[in-house]
Amino acid sequence: MSKPGSKQIEVQIMGQSYLLSCPPGGEASLLDAVERVDTAMCRIRDAGKVKARDRIAVLASLNLAFELSQKEAESFQASSFGQPDNSAFAENGGAFDNEPLDPQTQARVEELMRRLDQTLDKDGRLL
Repeated sequence: MSKPGSKQIEVQIMGQSYLLSCPPGGEASLLDAVERVDTAMCRIRDAGKVKARDRIAVLASLNLAFELSQKEAESFQASSFGQPDNSAFAENGGAFDNEPLDPQTQARVEELMRRLDQTLDKDGRLL
């Protein structure tokens, strides 16, 4: 059920329709968010390694949260120190694919993937 004054908007994410509640004036922001989620999920699906919609959604969420975290850190560093971020992540446009991860980060990603696989292994569903 929607809140009073909110608007219902039907959107499509990875070919599936969703009816979302949106505050007045927030339509453009919501549609931008939907486009980002749809793009992230379709990119993972199209890579062909992950088939379960739940798993694709979790991985897309993690990727988007990581990107947001990096942008917040860059913004904080720029405002706190007045210097741009010179990390390998920033130099490569903020993408995972451009450089191999350092061993510690790679181990953490593999552990998270293993735990995700264990959690989803029984029926391919997170919840």
